[in-house]
Amino acid sequence: MQKILSFGIPCYNSSSYMDHCISSILEGSGYADDVQIVVVDDGSAKDDTLAKAQSWQERYPGIVKAVHQENGGHGAAVLKALEHAEGTYFKVVDSDDWVDGPSLQALLAKLRGFVADDTRVDLVISNYVYEHVEDGKQNAVDYSFALPKDKIFTWDQIGHFSMSQYLLMHSLCYRRDILLDGGVPMIAHTFYVDNIYAYVPLPRCKTLYYLDVNLYRYFIGRDDQSVNEEVLTSRIDHYWRVSRKMMEAYHLYDDVRSPKLRSYMLGYFTIVMAITSVFSKLSDRPDAMDELDRLWKELKEYDPRMYRHARHGLVGTATNLPTEAGEKVTIGLYRVAQKLVKFN
Repeated sequence: MQKILSFGIPCYNSSSYMDHCISSILEGSGYADDVQIVVVDDGSAKDDTLAKAQSWQERYPGIVKAVHQENGGHGAAVLKALEHAEGTYFKVVDSDDWVDGPSLQALLAKLRGFVADDTRVDLVISNYVYEHVEDGKQNAVDYSFALPKDKIFTWDQIGHFSMSQYLLMHSLCYRRDILLDGGVPMIAHTFYVDNIYAYVPLPRCKTLYYLDVNLYRYFIGRDDQSVNEEVLTSRIDHYWRVSRKMMEAYHLYDDVRSPKLRSYMLGYFTIVMAITSVFSKLSDRPDAMDELDRLWKELKEYDPRMYRHARHGLVGTATNLPTEAGEKVTIGLYRVAQKLVKFN
């Protein structure tokens, strides 16, 4: 049977929680034959991740595919899943996250309709929910004020996105050929490459659809999680690499024709640079501020207009205040945003 949707699940020492992720897709889809789940073991060395993936494949050989690769990091595992994917559409679900069953049924019904009617939709967007394990609270991110509902639309029809409302990997379901046509420049052995995944393919997407359901459940609470503040601060060099890769992907004013898409991408890139700035200041690495200065200088040389937007707009100014007192204000503003949005 032709696969409608392939899920890619990157796994690294995920044995203790990957079952929940896989079962949420199987149960949510009703064990549908037109769904594929590609579980990628990214060279796990501390547990039986690969054996578990193979066990799932043995039980559901027409749906689950277990793949092993030498450790290459999250981005390499996403690309490996994409390499083995057979679906018309492709969605990534991290191994500690899960999907909501009724929302998945709604997504599958929509995708099946597009394929049956030979209607091309390049990107389907849905909501995601931060699931905070420490207090049991949920924080849903939806796009009802930014995107048209119940219609196929183009970038020229989108509205304004707030700073807490950007399209993250969790909200995206691409047509697979969009990802294959031009590739996705994921960096090996690097965290936070989901920003690249949610940025570089966008100009290739000509038609979009917003499905207003809370599909993706984003687990927040593990101490070793990549978005944990201490972990992220210790990996600030990963954000330097991701920021450079996003910078080099486009001269946005020249390469992106849609003014609204260009504005959205400038805003997203600015947020990534702001995160990079804040966590460089939080870092205890002696070279952190020198590396941050180098990154800003590279951006200024690469594209002065992108630099002015990212560095001298409101967000860039607030996250790069000069002097030691300014640095304290910047970190204080980050703390306020953290409490309001609860993103880590």
